[in-house]
Amino acid sequence: PSLCSLLNSNKFTLIGDNAFAGLSHLQYLFIENNDIQALSKATFRGLKSLTHLSLANNNLQTLPRGLFKPLDILSDLDLRGNTLACDCKIKWLVEWLETTNTTVPAIFCSSPSQFEGQRIRDLALGDFQCITTDFVVHQVLPFQSVSAEPFTYSSDLYVALAQPGASSCAILKWDYVERKLRDFDRIPAHSAVHCKPIVAQDQLYVVVAQLFGGSYIYRWDTAVDKFIKIQDIDSQKTRKPNDIEAFQIDGEWYFVIADSSKAGSTSLYHLNQNGFYSHQALHAWHRDTDVEYVENEGGKPRLIISSSSQAPVIYQWNRAQKMFTPQGEVGEMLDVQMVKHFKVKKEQFLCLSRYIGDSKVVRWEGQRFVEVQTLPSRGSMVMQPFSVEGRHYLALGSDFSFTHLYLWEEEKQKFSKFQELSVQAPRAFRYVPAADVQLLLAPSFKANTLVYRHVVVDLSL
Repeated sequence: PSLCSLLNSNKFTLIGDNAFAGLSHLQYLFIENNDIQALSKATFRGLKSLTHLSLANNNLQTLPRGLFKPLDILSDLDLRGNTLACDCKIKWLVEWLETTNTTVPAIFCSSPSQFEGQRIRDLALGDFQCITTDFVVHQVLPFQSVSAEPFTYSSDLYVALAQPGASSCAILKWDYVERKLRDFDRIPAHSAVHCKPIVAQDQLYVVVAQLFGGSYIYRWDTAVDKFIKIQDIDSQKTRKPNDIEAFQIDGEWYFVIADSSKAGSTSLYHLNQNGFYSHQALHAWHRDTDVEYVENEGGKPRLIISSSSQAPVIYQWNRAQKMFTPQGEVGEMLDVQMVKHFKVKKEQFLCLSRYIGDSKVVRWEGQRFVEVQTLPSRGSMVMQPFSVEGRHYLALGSDFSFTHLYLWEEEKQKFSKFQELSVQAPRAFRYVPAADVQLLLAPSFKANTLVYRHVVVDLSL
């Protein structure tokens, strides 16, 4: 068999798997001056004796990972005169050039622009931005829901979901072996809009907010292993509840219910030995849509209440009076459906979602909020920032189109589009770290509730 093969100046564009099978004695292979655009991973399989390989002056933009692995005794390789793109797919070549004994004349990057004309051997592995992430469906929960609240109780992870269609608050428990959420218990709630778990002083409470028939507080009774109703919430104040936030101030537990009726008022409750007591009426008769609890750098607790009739209102906690006092408004923003905050380094931001018009991201600058970014959001009921392992994301839901996931870009100080999720009429997005799995729960008002998993992808592999 021939020890040398010349395949020059042909019009090849592709060389497939095992193209040289049966040529185990071949020592020299010259495939030069063609228009070869692609090689497959196993092109050179079986060429055990090959010492000299030239792929010079072709149109190769990338090379499959491990292409030269079958060539055990390769001593000379010529890749000059190709248009190599120095992206993640070629990162392996940089590593290989550092460790191989094969002689390789200098080759240069054709693209991208920041590496154009650079010698490939001189690139640092750190120059390649090859780690990206993805959200993939992990579990489908076969029901509609409108809120999702993770909580830890007795070292186990649970999620409480409000299911108005099924007339209940479903409590699901995380199965660490199967890595799935499983049914655990249900609390009857025929028009539940929010089921808020509060774990305080080793007790588990669930505040159940209903559109009709009043709202209630349940407590998990360890003696009988079930939820017992312990109190009603004043139905004169809370007529059309929309959102519940729970928090601790100076070691004491509170929760606040945003009320969206014209005649009710957003109300603050305080926990003492016997239960939760009405503590303060906030912001009466304003059709409140959402409430967010924020602590700033100095540890000052604040509430931000959004409403359909005026700009979001900021309340600040007065430690002497143990009350929230009005402190101003957030800009000129009317008709905000939801207000959520996030932090990057030491900076505080708010996300303000709107159903009609654009949603906004604003930054706190000492005395006021300054607009950072406007995001188109027709039909948005939910805009949820969350962080996973140092990455800051924003989920912007829509009743009319896909949910858009955005990723925060530090150098631009704003969000850029990252991924689309197919969730119908989402009503919340809730990040849940479950041991070694990072989950994103997406309750849907019209379809199944989806559980996404956050995965890290290395594009160079």
